[in-house]
Amino acid sequence: MNDRSETDRAISAVWRVEQARLIAGLTRLVRDISLAEELAQEALMAALRTWPERGVPTNPGAWLMQAGKRKAIDYFRHRKMAAGKLEEMGRTLEEGVPDSETALHNQIDDDVGDDLLRLIFTSCHPILPAESRVALTLRLIGGLTTEEIARAFLANEPTIGQRIVRAKRTIAEAGLPFEVPRGAERTERLSAVLGVLYLIFNEGYSATAGEDWMRPQMCEEAMRLGRILAGLMPDEPEVHGLLALMEIQHSRVAARTNAKGEPVLLLDQNRASWDQLMIRRGLAGLEKVNELGGATGPYALQAAIAACHARARKAEETDWARIAALYRVLAGVMPSPVVELNRAVAVSMAEGPAEGMRIIELIAASGMLDNYHLFYGVRGDLLRKLGRHTEANLDFLRAAELTRNERERAYLKGRAEEKIGQETG
Repeated sequence: MNDRSETDRAISAVWRVEQARLIAGLTRLVRDISLAEELAQEALMAALRTWPERGVPTNPGAWLMQAGKRKAIDYFRHRKMAAGKLEEMGRTLEEGVPDSETALHNQIDDDVGDDLLRLIFTSCHPILPAESRVALTLRLIGGLTTEEIARAFLANEPTIGQRIVRAKRTIAEAGLPFEVPRGAERTERLSAVLGVLYLIFNEGYSATAGEDWMRPQMCEEAMRLGRILAGLMPDEPEVHGLLALMEIQHSRVAARTNAKGEPVLLLDQNRASWDQLMIRRGLAGLEKVNELGGATGPYALQAAIAACHARARKAEETDWARIAALYRVLAGVMPSPVVELNRAVAVSMAEGPAEGMRIIELIAASGMLDNYHLFYGVRGDLLRKLGRHTEANLDFLRAAELTRNERERAYLKGRAEEKIGQETG
């Protein structure tokens, strides 16, 4: 019984590592994501039947791929598909049975990196709505169940399931090629891939809804996917830029909440609790970006900003002038009212709240962040520093109304209720 439970744990661990690779490889063979998922599951079932008796193979990923290929041949044979397809699958299988298990593993591994890259780009195709890209990426590449994805995004399971099904159907009906695009299309698609990974990370870093301030497991999943992508595309600076950004930000996770789970803002955090190994990894990634000549990419610039905080041992040592300058460059590369909002914070820290408020007033005049709770939180903070406490309290309450995160709402209401001295302006 104990041996069986140990084997089951081993199978579970292998499946977690190999699932995406297996689905990617099978998708290349059958050109159908849904079918590849089914074949991968059948390969898993074969492992559950066989490995407890014979032991876990030396190269379990190769074993699973071989089992999946055999299931694919059975599928096409039973459905009497085109003879050409069956012959092609048969040749692929025969060519994949060398004398030794190690040789089999090496043969399959030849293309697995490319297969995984193809699957990442397919699951993040711009033809899909953003929420479907996230769900499909977490399902296929992250290996999360529909239930886990629904729980992560505080959505109901049927909704997430429908998104995944529709996404796979859209890909099939559009006849999208299972490939990594080239040229301009590749650049466009890479942007979509990176955007999905950062969206996943951000949802874990600052949860948009629910009772938890953070969901660190989502950050870790995004970083894991980012490391896969960096390994597959080592010469793309923005891939390393995004990974560096995520690692430096995630280094603060232990300091971002107190013992009650309440938010602790950046300037109030105990920096001794920051993960120095994670910071070193992020800074090394940033150096890689610079070596590749990508220092002005949007993720690289954001990573450079995060690095300014990481290098400051005390909050008062932060180089706010450099951060403000980096945000100015970022605003030119990636114009956004949210970037301007962050620049306002940096400028206020470097030059005083009045200078930051000038930027805030321009954002307010545009109306583009009227329903963005962080805008009111930042403006409330600057108003308070300027002694305009009544206006500040109204902004904190407005921010509390707009957020869907319970921890953040409680924090913002608390700020509005703080007892401050006399109104000064």
